[in-house]
Amino acid sequence: MALLEGIRLPENRLLRSLPPEDLEALLPRLVAVDLPLRMLLHEAGEPITHVYFVQEGVVSQIAQLEDGQEVEVGLIDRTGLVGYAVALGGRTSTTEAVVQGQGHALRLTADAMRAEMARGGALVAVLLRFVLSMNTQMSQVAACNARHGLGERLARWLLMMHDRVRSDQMPVTHEFMALMLGVRRSGVTLAVGALERAGAIAHSRGSVTVLDRGRLEAASCDCYAVIRRADEELAGPA
Repeated sequence: MALLEGIRLPENRLLRSLPPEDLEALLPRLVAVDLPLRMLLHEAGEPITHVYFVQEGVVSQIAQLEDGQEVEVGLIDRTGLVGYAVALGGRTSTTEAVVQGQGHALRLTADAMRAEMARGGALVAVLLRFVLSMNTQMSQVAACNARHGLGERLARWLLMMHDRVRSDQMPVTHEFMALMLGVRRSGVTLAVGALERAGAIAHSRGSVTVLDRGRLEAASCDCYAVIRRADEELAGPA
């Protein structure tokens, strides 16, 4: 990584996009933390005490329905911030945040985030751009879940994970995919089998491997392309 006056630039794209003076002011308050698999970063309806600038890994935003069912509505990786409701003046979130792909992050207290937002500067605009991207992603996922078949939705989800994990092999089970998509495990098993027969993926116990991304994209609905464009607009140059 490049150096900023002897300080390593973070991997997080939001932090990297800040002007040097804004980043230097923020860095001393950031704490490096690990993100182990299935770690709960914040609960729905509970006060958000910390926000996380993801450096590596994937975090799911999960909505809980009235019948107790859960469904994933968004994914956050190194282009984003977990707990971004704080940036909008919120103290809680309607979703919970769970680590889906292990990694690490730079953690900041919610109070420090509020103080930094009140100070103004480039961070405000950077975070608002991210919130717009997440709004696009979550709206498209909601529309996808309501209108498209399970096979298309599974392909879209695997493509989103593939982009964020940055590895062809992803440690996910049928049960976990069913939870993320809000469907029965048996339905996921059938959809995985169809993608395997199409030569798009290979599945083994506890993992899915992308064999042919082009075939996986062909199996997905157009929702993936919409989400991908929003991600690219946010990320900009590496």
